[in-house]
Amino acid sequence: MNTFDKMTFKLLLATSIREKEDGYVVSEIFSRFPSIQELLEVTEEELLQINGIGKVKAKQIIAALKLARMNPTPVENRFTIRSPEDAYNYLKDMAYLTQEHFVVLGLNTKNEVQFRETVFIGSLNASIVHPRETFKHLIRRSCASAIISQNHPSGSPDPSREDIDVTKRLSEAGKIMGCEILDHIIIGAEKYVSLKEKGYL
Repeated sequence: MNTFDKMTFKLLLATSIREKEDGYVVSEIFSRFPSIQELLEVTEEELLQINGIGKVKAKQIIAALKLARMNPTPVENRFTIRSPEDAYNYLKDMAYLTQEHFVVLGLNTKNEVQFRETVFIGSLNASIVHPRETFKHLIRRSCASAIISQNHPSGSPDPSREDIDVTKRLSEAGKIMGCEILDHIIIGAEKYVSLKEKGYL
């Protein structure tokens, strides 16, 4: 049998739900579940959180992915994060966002990225960024550790008091849950700040 690559998956999903390959729904699915493995493991509940996907479309997508599971999939080269600079290089596209996004990267024991998830959009404070939402996907995918990140649309990556409070709160939650927060990367215009390097982690 032929193996599936990402382009094949896009075509498969677009055909299944009668959408364009570069349309919003298909693009959003691949944004939230960037690896083939994540796509194969996606749940109907997760799909229903995407605007434009109702129960019928979600079931169609799940059915298409079940078909894909019957074919062998290639082993992907995962991105490895060994330093704050590596994390920045992986996430620097966030610099172009006009709203503040809070993103979680789930890592395996080799510090390879297993998934990328946007858990919050908007102004950041410790009460809004809840550990439950942050760790939900990390626990589900049995991640060994995580990196959290946000962009500052102002262009300055200097951390605010709220950024520091969120970092400390999630770090404590990670210790309890057995999934360490390795760093908090704040992305500005062509530069970044690592709260690990600043001594907040």
